[in-house]
Amino acid sequence: MTPDVLSAWRGPRWTLTLLIACLSMLGPFSVDTYLPAFAGIAASIGATPGEMQQTLSSYLLGFALMNLFHGALSDSFGRRPVIIVGVAVFVLASIGCALAGSISALVAFRALQGLSAGAGMVVSRAIIRDLFAPADAQRAMSQVTLYFAVAPAVAPLLGGWVFAGLGWHAIFWMLALLGALLGFVIWRRLPETLHATARQPFHPLHLLHGYAQLVRSPRFLALVVASGIPFNGMFLYVLSAPAFVGEHLGLAPTQFFWFFAINVAGIMSGAWLSGRLAGRVSWRLQIRWGFAVMSVVSIANVVLNYLFVPHPAWAMWPVGLYALGWSLMTPVVTLLVLEQMPERRGMAASVHASISSAANALVAGALSPLVMHSPRGLALAALGLMMVGLVAWTWVKRQVT
Repeated sequence: MTPDVLSAWRGPRWTLTLLIACLSMLGPFSVDTYLPAFAGIAASIGATPGEMQQTLSSYLLGFALMNLFHGALSDSFGRRPVIIVGVAVFVLASIGCALAGSISALVAFRALQGLSAGAGMVVSRAIIRDLFAPADAQRAMSQVTLYFAVAPAVAPLLGGWVFAGLGWHAIFWMLALLGALLGFVIWRRLPETLHATARQPFHPLHLLHGYAQLVRSPRFLALVVASGIPFNGMFLYVLSAPAFVGEHLGLAPTQFFWFFAINVAGIMSGAWLSGRLAGRVSWRLQIRWGFAVMSVVSIANVVLNYLFVPHPAWAMWPVGLYALGWSLMTPVVTLLVLEQMPERRGMAASVHASISSAANALVAGALSPLVMHSPRGLALAALGLMMVGLVAWTWVKRQVT
């Protein structure tokens, strides 16, 4: 913990949390913004639905690959340089997407976007733990999750409006502009939170030893699974939004907002509750409550989809309630992940994000296309993903303190 760094921040503490949240939002914002334009992009560049799905999976695979290194690099060179370089590359990749004239070019630049967008998400977690003690870190992580929740609602809304008014190219120009503005604020305002005395040697053998130490730890891997895989129970629906919202519920692209707004309400409610419970309720009980909510909602969603034809009046609410349970427990489990190697929190955050993102990419590239055209398949797959996380937590919970 380096609380003296807080004195270098000129402004209220909540503005620092907001900036950290914006760093975390850059990755998911880049996913959700262009979803309403899927059909329009495909028609414009002559791509099939399967090829368009690869613009998602390539982004997520790039995200997962480079996430393995963002945090480790920040342990050696500092948090600021890694974030600034990552945002700069993101801006260039967004410009490339805007100028892409073929599906192959779009897939390539989306992969480059993914390679760079994870820097903010990974390193911001290490920054939080650099600055705050455990209870305060949970509150800060909950606040970041709360702000982070705005992205899934605002992104498709903006994307739908921009697409309707200016075309799909303008969506990526907007991402480039937002990335440039964020990079400028970081360059001018964000202090370095990692003390020089805490920096790790940048040596291949030292890095490999750290990675090996983490991936050989069953406790670390179980915590990663417990925090990362249940997210896909919600993310599966986000990835499948063009089919779920457009085909099954019959809503127009500009009406995607309602689906994402319900998800955001769930995430924000769970994050707010997590922050309120920090230091008042044991973290074990908080995680238990989160999994209880996700379990009940997932089972109810399967039953409803087998009994009734999906309708906008009810079919979106289970996803929002599931999001509440996830955001209630995930700040606590994420902090437990970082504490498995306190001297290399950046590396722990990197491995955590990389494994989780690899799972996201597999869900996007394989599971979502398989079940997206079946409401029952979506519900069953979401239940299965949640169960994987629950089994992992049940096994590891007695081994963490």
